[in-house]
Formats: sequence, C-alpha cells, structure tokens
Amino acid sequence: MQKIKIGTIIEATNIKMISKLIPYGFETFAITFGNTTAGHNLKTLSDEVKEMLDGTECKISCISVFGNALMDTNAGLDTRNGFYQLIDAAKLFGTDLVTGFAGRVTDKSVEESIPKFKEVFTDICKKAEEKNVRIAIENCSMGGNWGSGDLNIGFSPKAWELMFDAVPYDNFGLQWEPAHQMAQLIDPIPQLRKWVPKIFNLHGKDSTIAWDVVKERGIYSGENYVWDRTPGFGDSNWTNIISILRMNGFEGSIDIEGFHDPVYRDELEYTGQIHALNYLKNCRGGDIISL
Repeated sequence: MQKIKIGTIIEATNIKMISKLIPYGFETFAITFGNTTAGHNLKTLSDEVKEMLDGTECKISCISVFGNALMDTNAGLDTRNGFYQLIDAAKLFGTDLVTGFAGRVTDKSVEESIPKFKEVFTDICKKAEEKNVRIAIENCSMGGNWGSGDLNIGFSPKAWELMFDAVPYDNFGLQWEPAHQMAQLIDPIPQLRKWVPKIFNLHGKDSTIAWDVVKERGIYSGENYVWDRTPGFGDSNWTNIISILRMNGFEGSIDIEGFHDPVYRDELEYTGQIHALNYLKNCRGGDIISL
C-alpha cells in the first residue's frame, strides 16, 4: 500500500478539474473553499466529487477554509462557521482532515493573539474530536510577522509551541510545507525532523532562495530574495523530505500547491504541476512494488 500519496489542490469553485487531472496520475485532491464555505452546498458538492472519484483509487486528502477565524467580524465568523461546517462534512468527502489558518487578532503580536486563539480553536478541536476529525494549521505567514499581521499566527516554530500548549489536542496539528519556512531563511530539514509527529498533511510547494541577494543586500532592500516554486524546480531535496516522513510513520499526502511558480504559470501551469507530480513520485521511490 502506498503510505504517502501525491496530489494537488483544487478550488471548490473549480471542482470539475478533478476529472481532468485524474488521468495524469494524481492520487489525492485537497479541496479549498477560500475564506468561507458560504454559497456552497457541501452535500451536493461531495456527491459530485464522489461521482468523479468512483472507480478510481483517488482520495480527498483534506478540505480547507483559509480565513481569520479569530476575529468577531462577519468575515471572521464566516471562517469560524466554515471550520464547523467542514468538520460536519468531512466524512461526506471521505476525509478526516480539515485545514486552515490559525487566524490572528489583527495587528496584534502572536502572544497577544493566543488567548483568542485558545478560545476559538479549543472549541473547534473539541467538535472535531467528537467527529473523529483532525485539524491542521497551514504554516504561511500571509505577510505578517511576530509583532503584527492580519491572518495567521501559525508560521513559526515558536508560535507552534504556544499554539499546541494552548490547545493540547492530539487531533490538532500542522499542514506544513518547506517554502514558507525558507522564506524566513529557516532550513526546513531540521525543522521537519522535530515537528513531523505534528504534521498531518504537506503542501507541495518549494522555494528558490537567491543567496547572492541575501549576502549582498540583506532581506530589507526591497529586492526579492526568494521565489515560490513548484516541487522539482526549487531548492529542496524532496527525497530527504519524504525519507524523513517515512522514517517517522507519516501516512498522509503531499498535495501540490500550484499557481505560485513564476516560470511554470499561465499556459505552463499544469506542465509544471504534472512535472512536480512525477518528480515527487520518483522521490518517493517510484511505484510501490510488492513481491
């Protein structure tokens, strides 16, 4: 049995892409609803997904809502409600994993956001536990830093320590990718070794770091020093990443996060994604052989 599957992310508004991509060998699909599930009939959508997956070995790895659930605004309450709706709908999609951002008290520090985070995500994780569903936080800074931001405190190992101390549920973990750490000039490999027990799903996205720019001009010159890349075109050694995952019993999926690569985009988007699919399968060791 393949314990680590390779897939891609699909927007709920573009769900029919699943049928187009299955023949290329994608094994999982992560469905994202943006910052709200409003406007979606989750039962109808799940039935449509089941029909497309019927007769294949493909699975839905997770369903996601990426907004700021910590704010008591209409948008924040929409995202918070989205978490609850996806928890209730997870089994309809054949998954036990709901992912999103940790949220943030707008323009407050990570520490100042923790009390509200504890309040909101204790209830979310408790509801998820009752439904045998896991919750994972994606590790993107969304342009924020330790002192301020407006979407996600879950971008830093120091923040993860605070988050998991505040909400100490076994069904609560990370949706991790190396790119977001590399943008902070963090080496993702030692981080992965430490945090892999808390990683439930990976986004397949990499980065290229222009170390010549960093060494000559630093990171505050206004000159770009890091680019998001599709796996196979960036700096990470995904053979090492997958080996670490396997050695630690990881059985989830790596879902390619497209539409970020500055080269393989527009008409080359799926050329890049399918290259990444085959590259990651090779890093996994190719086809699973049982004799």
